[in-house]
Amino acid sequence: MSQQKHRPDAPSRRSFLTGSTALVAAATGLVGGAARADHHELGRGHGVTNDGVKLSFIEKGKGQPLVLVPGWSQTAAMFKYQIDELSKQYRVIALDMRGHGDSAKPTHGYRIARLAHDLHDFLVGMDLKDIVLGGHSMGASVIWSYWEQFDGARVSKLVLIDQAATVTVQPGWTDADKAETGAVFEPKALFDTCAALAGPDGEKTTAGLVNGLFFTKQFPQDQLAWVLAENLKMPRAHAAKLLADHCIQDWRDVIPRISVPTLVVGGEASFFPPDSQLWIGRQISGSQVTIFGADEGGSHFMFLENPAFFNEVVAQFIG
Repeated sequence: MSQQKHRPDAPSRRSFLTGSTALVAAATGLVGGAARADHHELGRGHGVTNDGVKLSFIEKGKGQPLVLVPGWSQTAAMFKYQIDELSKQYRVIALDMRGHGDSAKPTHGYRIARLAHDLHDFLVGMDLKDIVLGGHSMGASVIWSYWEQFDGARVSKLVLIDQAATVTVQPGWTDADKAETGAVFEPKALFDTCAALAGPDGEKTTAGLVNGLFFTKQFPQDQLAWVLAENLKMPRAHAAKLLADHCIQDWRDVIPRISVPTLVVGGEASFFPPDSQLWIGRQISGSQVTIFGADEGGSHFMFLENPAFFNEVVAQFIG
C-alpha cells in the first residue's frame, strides 16, 4: 500500500430497445444506448434490469470505461466535474441506481445485494470490459457486494471513495475497533435516523445530513441546495430502507479478497475517520491511498469540493 497525503505536482442521438424487444432483452441484462453519434457529446441513456427496473445513466467521452456509482440517496449528476474533465481521457459513465436520480422508483429492491446485481446487469448489458469501477460512499459497498457475487468480473481497477468497511458499531467493540472500521452509528441511532427519514420530517432530516455532515463549511450554499434537491429525487421511505440495509453490512471479509489495483480516497474532514481508509488500503495488496487534507476540501464529498485535485489523483492512478 502506498499513501499519498497531499496534492501531487502536478445528448448524442442514441437508439434503445423498447416494447416487446426490451422485455426479451431484460431477461439477459440491462439494455443501453445502441448508437452514439459522438462519444464526446454528453448523453443520458436508459436500460432495464433483469427484474424490469429502468435505470438512467450519463455518458461522455471515449476510451477505457470509467464507471461511477454514487452514494446513498445521491445521483449520477454528483459526478458532474468528473464527467466533464475525465471524459477528455476516458469513457465516463455515471449510473443512477434504482430509486435514485432519474431512474425508476420501484417499491422493491432497496438492498445492497440487489443494487450490485443491477450494476452487473448494467455492465453486461452495455458490454463494458476492462473497466475502472469507482464508487462513492454506499457506491463502494455496492462494489464490494458486486465483488462478492461476481468475483470482480469485467473490472481492471477500483476507486473506492470514502466508505467505511462497516458503518454500525457492533456489541463489544473497543474504541480502536471503531476507529479501524470507521463505524459511525450506534444501532439505536441508525434506526432512529431511518425512522425519521421515512416519517413526515424526512426532508428535514435529509437537509440536516446534507447541511451539517457531508461538506466543509467552505462549500457554497447554492451548491448545498443543489445537492439536497438531488437527494430528494429518491422517495424518503425508499431511502430509509436502503440506509438501514447499507449500514448494517460488514465488508471486512470481502475487502482483502480484492485482487485488482485499487485507489482508496478519504478526507481528514470526513465523518469517516482517515484511519478507516488506511485500514482498507492495508487489506488490498498494492493499493494506493490518498487522504485529502481538511484545507483541500477533504470532506465526504471531496470530488465536489476539490474536483481538480480529485480528477488529477484518479487520472494518475488509471495511468
